[in-house]
Amino acid sequence: MAIAGFDEQEFTHEAVTKTVYRKGKGPGVIVITEVPGIHPGVIDFANLLAAQGFSVALPELFGTTGKPVTMPYALGTMAKLCVSREFKLLAAHESSPITEWLRALARKLHGELGGPGVGAIGMCLTGNFALSMAVEPAMMAPVLSQPALPLPVGKDRAAALAVSPSELATIKRRVDEEGYKVLGLCFTADAKVPRARFETLKQELRQGFEAIEIDSGPGNASGIKAAAHSVLTIDLVRDAGHPTEQALQRVFSFLHERLDAAPPAAAV
Repeated sequence: MAIAGFDEQEFTHEAVTKTVYRKGKGPGVIVITEVPGIHPGVIDFANLLAAQGFSVALPELFGTTGKPVTMPYALGTMAKLCVSREFKLLAAHESSPITEWLRALARKLHGELGGPGVGAIGMCLTGNFALSMAVEPAMMAPVLSQPALPLPVGKDRAAALAVSPSELATIKRRVDEEGYKVLGLCFTADAKVPRARFETLKQELRQGFEAIEIDSGPGNASGIKAAAHSVLTIDLVRDAGHPTEQALQRVFSFLHERLDAAPPAAAV
């Protein structure tokens, strides 16, 4: 299904072809949709990025593009993902195979657009995909929004990052040698994103990880419900000063900091 205002392209890597929706000019940013698919909230977020001066790439990985979110739709998508070979929902220390395709897309965007590199924003079940993509040199600005993989079944999975030990070692090396940065977003009461997962990110990436943890506990000052999950889409409140609006603005500034080309040196 076409998205108004977006160009529709196909990208193939190792015989896997998927539709990618494109909009905007500037540094490349890959928006990896949350479950159940590229719903209207994800499209709205992609439009905001394009308006910020980014060239947005929105790959169609699952679901029906443009279809509104309903519980039956979400459950149906989850059922399909559980048996998909491209996604590993319970793998604690291993990336999903689809991340290889996403890395290739990042390389393609960087080759096309140039600049310091590209960004990626993963959400929900794809949140950790942005972290896995950080082993690709072209990936310069990974954003993990409510990273929900692996599904938190058991203590080990609750604290795990859904990346392999070698991938994590590469990302940590980038932090130490390149000043690499990763941004993470979540609601504090979100059961889908255990607190232990963010603690692991802080411990492993240290100064390379910036955490935005939005209070959604009982009696929180912003009245955010305990079930809040989607920081940048469904549960985003576009009111000045609201914690989700502040998180959105930090995503914009993080991407600009990491992706905008350095200004030319002043003439001597």
